[in-house]
Amino acid sequence: MQKDIIELAQRVGQALLARQWMAATAESCTGGGVAYAITTISGSSAWFDRGFVTYTNEAKQQMLGVSAETLQAHGAVSEAVVKEMTAGALAHSQANIAVAISGVAGPTGGSDEKPVGTVWIAWQIAEGKASTKGYKFSGDREQVRLQAIREALLGLLSYSK
Repeated sequence: MQKDIIELAQRVGQALLARQWMAATAESCTGGGVAYAITTISGSSAWFDRGFVTYTNEAKQQMLGVSAETLQAHGAVSEAVVKEMTAGALAHSQANIAVAISGVAGPTGGSDEKPVGTVWIAWQIAEGKASTKGYKFSGDREQVRLQAIREALLGLLSYSK
């Protein structure tokens, strides 16, 4: 994990501690990378509740309550799905804030509509509405995943201040 990502995770932890908040993650294309970055920080159990790695559509449905209709209508890599993922992460945790990521890290799996590097991220505070952002990252699989992890942490930092 890159040093800047670990430093960013430390800043997220400080912000969450200051608010006495817990975070949860719901990850697909990053495979738990955000949770990994967070848990590299000693004492992160004071501000990190749990992470969901929901790589398949079935996992998104079973673990987070993402609807089959949403997946069918929009696909796993969509704004609608990451919104449902954050809502599910909050509903199935003790967290005050959640982040969700779904994307196409590559090198396979892309399409004309959703090329490699397409990533959707959502952040949601308990009792609030999800905020989302779509990205078109460049680079190889690892670079796409690291960029997604970085953006997820930046959003957590922004929403927890």
